[in-house]
Amino acid sequence: MTAPMHHSLSSLPQPSIAIKISISFCFFFAMVTGILLLLASTVLVQGVQGSIGVNYGTIANNLPPPRQVARFLSESTIVNRVRLFDADPDIIQAFAHTGIGVTVTVPNDQIPHLTKLNLAQQWVNNNIIPYIPDTNVVRILVGNEVLSTANKLLITSLVPAMQTLHTAIVRASLEAGKIEVSTPHSLGILASSSPPSTGIFRQGYDTHVLKPLLSFLRSTNSPFMINPYPFFGCSADTLDYALFRPNPGVFDEDTKLTYTNMLDAQLDAVYSAIKLLGFTDIEIVIAETGWPSNGDPTQVGVDAKSAAEYNGNLLRHVTSGDGTPLMPNRTFETYIFALFNENLKPGPTCERNFGLFKPDMTPVYDIGILRPTANSSIPMNPTPAPVIAQVRPVPGSERKQWCLPKFGAETEALQRNIDYVCGLRMVDCRPIQEDGPCFLPNTVRAHAAYAMNAFYQATERNDYDCDFQQTGTIANVDPSYGNCHY
Repeated sequence: MTAPMHHSLSSLPQPSIAIKISISFCFFFAMVTGILLLLASTVLVQGVQGSIGVNYGTIANNLPPPRQVARFLSESTIVNRVRLFDADPDIIQAFAHTGIGVTVTVPNDQIPHLTKLNLAQQWVNNNIIPYIPDTNVVRILVGNEVLSTANKLLITSLVPAMQTLHTAIVRASLEAGKIEVSTPHSLGILASSSPPSTGIFRQGYDTHVLKPLLSFLRSTNSPFMINPYPFFGCSADTLDYALFRPNPGVFDEDTKLTYTNMLDAQLDAVYSAIKLLGFTDIEIVIAETGWPSNGDPTQVGVDAKSAAEYNGNLLRHVTSGDGTPLMPNRTFETYIFALFNENLKPGPTCERNFGLFKPDMTPVYDIGILRPTANSSIPMNPTPAPVIAQVRPVPGSERKQWCLPKFGAETEALQRNIDYVCGLRMVDCRPIQEDGPCFLPNTVRAHAAYAMNAFYQATERNDYDCDFQQTGTIANVDPSYGNCHY
């Protein structure tokens, strides 16, 4: 997913989710409802903390301002952690004084640069130091699903960049704050995953990349992060198994263990692969997992009921302390994908419908993460974000295209694009000025989207007209909303 792109193979999970909620279990047995309410903020099972987070993606033009989002999460939900797919300064700063743990990400294309200590130190000085300790930055992720890119430069640079970034953190005297360094992987790193006991990393990656990576994680007490997506691995026959519904289960002949849900099987396949390399002492974190509430007719279980079932059952399972057949009696730090539906994401319909919340911050469905008092605090008409209908392909869209910022493009680069385009007489930037129809949402990314597309439409619409030093990409969905016309 370009924030991230999901893989459709049954063994590959996807992009990119994150709502880290630390939930302390006070068990209230309500005989009337039979539902376990998650009301506290920390879950401790045999000394192990299980927490739920959310992935905060921003590939949309209708999202509320970051400060409003941060306030909503801290005051109206039990979410206590978020994962960002970049290091957007506006968002990082928005979470100041909220106590919410923030995970930031180094975009893939920046990884080779961070192998040099001076550049890694510069990245830390620019993206972390100005915001701490006001913002609780808990982890830095170096790239996303890097091994799945098949880009040799990125892959060979991954572990050195992680090591150098960690050194930069230590030299900045941030080690005491325990800012971890890790990187999330898709299930595509596995050569075999079924049955779970046969889990093994792909040849070549195992000893040359993953063994050094696991050694680094062990030495820095950081977790191995994986993106399991039962949604992309299920069929009509295995839907109950994927959704944690009652089912016959799947028996592993080698271990004589029975699996009652697909997520456990995917996690244990990863554990088996790690075990082969001798690193079973490393914590496994679910960096992304989720289920879409809408999709294309050919997809199975793409509706709000199924999404609520998966994410609700996921929440209860990973914090229950049951663990998995190969990792019993433990909880898992888990990030749900995603916080919002993102209406500008490319790909099939489901990619734009993984959100727990709509842009007005009302739930797409309820899985029990709103505080009991949330109904009175959720804005019914939040401002200044406009409410925009879901973007859908328009007739003739195979001929009509738009130029939009790439996922992960740096804010500074996008601001330079705005300055360049709006300095040209051929482009009218008045719509993104204050009181203009495209001024809201007032973010650099949203304004850059308008300006870059205006330039693209004003030229001959060649691919290179949308390059902007590799920060632009062509889209086939119309990003226009309300009175803002692209």
